[in-house]
Amino acid sequence: MSSFGQRLRAALDAHGPLCVGIDPHEALLRSWGLDVSAAGAREFGLRTVDAAAGRTGVVKPQVAFYERFGAAGFAALEDVMSAARSAGLLVIADAKRGDIGTTMDGYAAAWLMPGAPLEADAVTLSPYLGADALHAAFSTAMSHDKGAFVLAATSNPEAAPVQRARVDEEETVAERVAHDVAARNIGAPGSLGPIGLVVGATVDRRSFGLTDVVLAGTPILAPGFGAQGAEPGDLSRLFGYVASQVVASESRSILSAGPDRLAERIRERAALYRGESDG
Repeated sequence: MSSFGQRLRAALDAHGPLCVGIDPHEALLRSWGLDVSAAGAREFGLRTVDAAAGRTGVVKPQVAFYERFGAAGFAALEDVMSAARSAGLLVIADAKRGDIGTTMDGYAAAWLMPGAPLEADAVTLSPYLGADALHAAFSTAMSHDKGAFVLAATSNPEAAPVQRARVDEEETVAERVAHDVAARNIGAPGSLGPIGLVVGATVDRRSFGLTDVVLAGTPILAPGFGAQGAEPGDLSRLFGYVASQVVASESRSILSAGPDRLAERIRERAALYRGESDG
């Protein structure tokens, strides 16, 4: 199997940067005419997978909207992620896990081990117990051609004081995280490494210390497109030299189209990111 970075590069080249979020929150379930239940979330996810397949390369299920339904919700998530991977989509599980020791081992096995019920292609991780605490996830990912995206500069305003805080005179917290991630990608095959960063499209990434040089060769998962304000035409302006490394995540702006127009909305948005007419 090719590395996660190679598979991501191929998906971006083939379909463009759009990543479709799978977020079955209560209001959307109701607007789609589905029950607010694990069964409704499962149906929502499977319909989204069907609409995304062949129109974009990446989907991102939000784990919380399945976890809320307990065991049945996790079973629904397993079905959605399995269907997505079978359809040729790369799956980023938006779980934001992060812990130490054997607990991190458990999270890594849950999301990144081949054959695991919750197997994804990549998982989001929180580094705020220290990036080194994520070693188990990094090593599992790299051993099994999987990936991870580590929170660096998120779009929620309350995060900025922490993520822009200075570790020393040279680095912000976000920049230290980015340097730790870049070190893991050294020697990776292809133009992208397996370990990426989450960088919100609505933040001034340079104020966090995340310059083009710091981000070179690192996959970037960028929430904030669509309903949160950033648009496809902003991608080059926001990310400059590293724009080709960006996975641009949209959820509500696409899912609000409803099940009948979902495939059309995904096609339209994907075309805009590629700089094509949506006609």
